[in-house]
Amino acid sequence: MENNLEIKSICKEYQMFNLENVSLSVPKGCIVGFIGENGAGKTTTIKTALGQIRPKSGEVYMFGEKMTEENCVRLKQQVGIVQDECRYHSWLTPKQTDWYMKDIYQNWDSNYYYNLLEKFEIPINKKIKTFSRGMKMKFSIAAALSHKPKMLIMDEPTSGLDPIVRNDILDMLLDFIQDEENSVLISSHITSDLEKICDYITLISKGKIMLTGEKDKIIDQYAVIKGAKKDIDNVDKHYIIRRIDKSFCSEALIDKKDDFIRKYPNIMTEKVKIEDLLIFLKNVHRK
Repeated sequence: MENNLEIKSICKEYQMFNLENVSLSVPKGCIVGFIGENGAGKTTTIKTALGQIRPKSGEVYMFGEKMTEENCVRLKQQVGIVQDECRYHSWLTPKQTDWYMKDIYQNWDSNYYYNLLEKFEIPINKKIKTFSRGMKMKFSIAAALSHKPKMLIMDEPTSGLDPIVRNDILDMLLDFIQDEENSVLISSHITSDLEKICDYITLISKGKIMLTGEKDKIIDQYAVIKGAKKDIDNVDKHYIIRRIDKSFCSEALIDKKDDFIRKYPNIMTEKVKIEDLLIFLKNVHRK
């Protein structure tokens, strides 16, 4: 499968934080969910992928081409960027935004832009600063789509939005990848959104990739078990990735789910959610 984005063994050192050999891929026709706790390294990784941060080591490939200082601007002509806050000039209107975006993007399509604004019910003559958060995010997505990108990179686009607006945005993303050439990399704390739309999941914690792969295969492989502490004590340790003991019971994330269920049919086993993976895999390393 061809990738629109490949991040290979990126390392970046800061005084209080490091990215350590971070790698991820965004295949064509797919949505990749990028998850992790606050400060895990999601935004740093995304900024590195966009050439906004220079890594200590590692490489970034976009559309099969290694990103360099010389080709960075050209490659990003094919990338739509949506961040957690609207980055467009707040004192301008969407109509005025159209005027200067034509000078930035070679493939800017004004007709498509205005069609999207109408579809999203965005007023073209009101200043962006008067928009609600949901309207600003829809406007940002409309602008990102209007230069006909091959890939969207989105950093917390649904944070703080109501469920109706979030659902509208998820539908937009599913429409975007229908041609099986376009792709999306989306980071979000709202794991239920990612469960709905993502084909792949990559989990980062404290600058390290903890898990990456196809979402459905991951959900089939892992499970959460719950029971009395003495029952969990008796489980073969090679199944357990991480255990959390509470006052009156224990929970654990296990892999080899089908094999585990055959061996321990009396232990409560629940289907794993992306949120469970985030909680259990935070900075965990299996021996």
